[in-house]
Amino acid sequence: MVYRKAVLPALLIAAFAALSNESAFAQSDAAIEWQSPAQFRQILKKAIKGTLLFDNEGVEFRAPKFSHRWLYGEIKTFDLSGARELVITGYENRHWHEPGERTFRFTLSQLMPPGTAKEFTARVRRPVINGDPNPGDPYPSAVVIAELPAHHRERFGGSNGTLRFREDGIDYVASDGRDGRSWRWSDIQTLANPNPWEFRVMAYREIVEFDMKQPLSGELFDRLWNSLYARDLNVAPPNGGHHQ
Repeated sequence: MVYRKAVLPALLIAAFAALSNESAFAQSDAAIEWQSPAQFRQILKKAIKGTLLFDNEGVEFRAPKFSHRWLYGEIKTFDLSGARELVITGYENRHWHEPGERTFRFTLSQLMPPGTAKEFTARVRRPVINGDPNPGDPYPSAVVIAELPAHHRERFGGSNGTLRFREDGIDYVASDGRDGRSWRWSDIQTLANPNPWEFRVMAYREIVEFDMKQPLSGELFDRLWNSLYARDLNVAPPNGGHHQ
């Protein structure tokens, strides 16, 4: 059994991440304007009903009892699960000298469109968890390299779906519509392919493992490797071989 794994010097990873972030920001010229009724959820407190709005400058929650606005540059990361559950983490300190930054949890009444989720991701720029891939082809300008059926492996259960490899990232489109993911290359730290029937995405904020229902070839893995690490940096496998 051949074990293929991705390891590069930290400086190279950081350099590529910076280039990817700049590229993502440069491409976020499209207007973003969307809103949904939402509930701001707090531990041991009653949820506050209001409206969550997205515009070209930031995100705002409006309610009679509580309002807050985040410019995109003030958002450290976000976690969008199932297109209805959104957690925003900024740079505000938690109350009473508690460690870490304050998080804001919202339940949306409407599904966030994949295009809005994509633009939100691009404007935040930092690594995020975007759980809202489009089952169709949401990026007509981005070439889809390959699509392979896969099982998302979890400790308890999992889901079945399709891995879609694009020139600008990876999507996992789950059959149940609730376990999807959309990663930009700048969200991913490294990739691993222990054998043709296993694939692992080690993102900056999560690790996701897949059992492949069709083998993932060495040629395809090498192309993914080059897209992640070598684009714009002219790094290629030694002697034209596979990354081992």
